[in-house]
Amino acid sequence: MSMSLDCGGQPLEDDRLARVALMRIAEAGDPVMGRLIAWYGPRSALDQARRGTLEPEFARRETELAEASRRRLNLEQLVAGWAARQADPAADLAQGRRRGARLIIPGDPEWPTQLDDLGDYRPYGLWLDGEANLRFTCLRSVAIVGSRAATPYGVTVAAEFGSRLADEGWSVISGGAYGIDGAAHRGALAGGSPTVVVLACGTDVCYPRAHEDLFRAVRSQGVVISEWPPGVHPTRPRFLVRNRVIAALSRGTVVVQAAVRSGALNTATHASTLNRQLMAVPGPITSENSEGCHVLIRQGKAVCVTSVEEVIELVGSIGADLAPERRGPVRPRDGLDDETRRVLEAVPARGGAGPATIAVAAGVDMTTALSCLGSLTAAGFVEPVARGWRLRPALAT
Repeated sequence: MSMSLDCGGQPLEDDRLARVALMRIAEAGDPVMGRLIAWYGPRSALDQARRGTLEPEFARRETELAEASRRRLNLEQLVAGWAARQADPAADLAQGRRRGARLIIPGDPEWPTQLDDLGDYRPYGLWLDGEANLRFTCLRSVAIVGSRAATPYGVTVAAEFGSRLADEGWSVISGGAYGIDGAAHRGALAGGSPTVVVLACGTDVCYPRAHEDLFRAVRSQGVVISEWPPGVHPTRPRFLVRNRVIAALSRGTVVVQAAVRSGALNTATHASTLNRQLMAVPGPITSENSEGCHVLIRQGKAVCVTSVEEVIELVGSIGADLAPERRGPVRPRDGLDDETRRVLEAVPARGGAGPATIAVAAGVDMTTALSCLGSLTAAGFVEPVARGWRLRPALAT
């Protein structure tokens, strides 16, 4: 990709201003603009966008790409839309600073390089508002997403996962929405870990409005980020566009609850495309809110997870973060050898039975039966009675 750097390895200020302008002119996640920047650099891309005319070679290539993929593309209309939008990058930078936000672009020390996996869909830049360093926060991070109309079960699981991940030193990334997103962020905050909110609007726009206190807490302990300039309000398509950033920033995505038609499944698709770990939490088979999770698991697209330990095993270091193997409760008789267990099964719960009867029922000789009965008596499994042996009352119930 074309990138101009100063002698210290930082992007040139002219490139920074150009990217700020492009964030206002082109919609986030536009692959045509992504390729234009990759080919010519941000300053030349901005010049072409402002004059509403693309270099002929680039225009021809884009047309061929659209035809080859059978994708409808009105290149003239797209470029005309860019030219019609006004942008004052210096004013955006000043407004962002006044509202506490900072801008990072590819090449900056705080830029998470995993975003480069998005290729043509990589953000032109990111606005950040918060105390945490975005790059460091995302080194060990998990995205937790799901339904806005979450059930109490889903909210509990999301909060538990967020808190337990924080306890283990992992950050949580989500979209700041109602339901699963908000619960995951709150869980991470309660665990003392930085959390990242990826917005579909400017960092100075609180959406949803009821999450004003939550976002304030995130800014003090984590960071709120956006691809859109200050003052920009969310639209339905922008929620879907921002989902690719949630998936790209994290090592893996956990879908806690999702209906068959859910924005969370869009994030899941991005995670799979980016070769990130995709996980889903099972729910009641009668719950519509878990149908999307069950579809992901049944189709083999997501790994079923039921604990944070299982999540960390998938996204953590190979061999170092294995989840403990789950076992049922250990019972006293589990340690008995096969013959002794058979003798124990032959001892009646009531009345009593002699050693010959027990030996026949257990399929062992008399000597073995007597030896096993002695061991079982010493261990408290059976007790002698007038008619032979019987199970101790505690084991008979």
